[in-house]
Amino acid sequence: MNAMNITQALDDLGVRADLLNEEERWDLDKKGFVFFYDIIDPKWLEALRVRFEELCEKEGVHAGIEVHQEEGTRRLSDLPNKGEIFDRVYTHPKVLAAIYYVIGRDFKLSSLNARDALPGQGLQGLHADWGHDYDGCFHVCNSIWLLDDFSRKNGCTRLIAGTHKGLNPGNAQIDRMATHPDEEYVMAPAGTVVVFNSQTWHGGTLNGSESLQRRAIHGYFTAREHGQQLNQAEYIRLATWKRISRGARYILDVDVE
Repeated sequence: MNAMNITQALDDLGVRADLLNEEERWDLDKKGFVFFYDIIDPKWLEALRVRFEELCEKEGVHAGIEVHQEEGTRRLSDLPNKGEIFDRVYTHPKVLAAIYYVIGRDFKLSSLNARDALPGQGLQGLHADWGHDYDGCFHVCNSIWLLDDFSRKNGCTRLIAGTHKGLNPGNAQIDRMATHPDEEYVMAPAGTVVVFNSQTWHGGTLNGSESLQRRAIHGYFTAREHGQQLNQAEYIRLATWKRISRGARYILDVDVE
């Protein structure tokens, strides 16, 4: 069987350029992020929440260890291998259309993780998911899948519009933990997906509630010439590989026939 390319993979997964409208493309170009509402239907949303809790209970202190553990949060990693329920997250046609629009060339999943900032925790310094200043093209793009309503009270993500075409925040003369005068907040209902050029400055804010959850899945993608946050070929399980389509295998970069 002939090897796939990105065009064939996206076609296999139902991705088309016309899935994005003019306003959505403008948001990605100018702001660096776009909100897609009602991507996760209620039945799927509940199933994702149930699986999130099952995995946290099952993995305990080891949860998230494949990629990253963070004090004050519940983390999960390697989600492509942890249930069919996650297959659609990294292969959703509209989300992939936005990822492709941002990166503009061959790409792959870098990691599929989840995060829940606990009450009184979760504040992150402003950062980008690419460690260099803008060099004329984009290398990484992320998506936040909201499993709970995001609000200022429970520590929603903040984004600094337009910063994807400038300095990496580590090279800027700013206090990355402080409030930024231009920050915008991901305040949206559960079921929303926010796709953002992850060279845009961003970070989680403090969950200032006493009991509210802030569960989210992060589908993070990178241009294909770069390494993955989690090497999918090393972790792929045979059952997963058999279950998913050729297009999905390509997105995971495990398309060995």
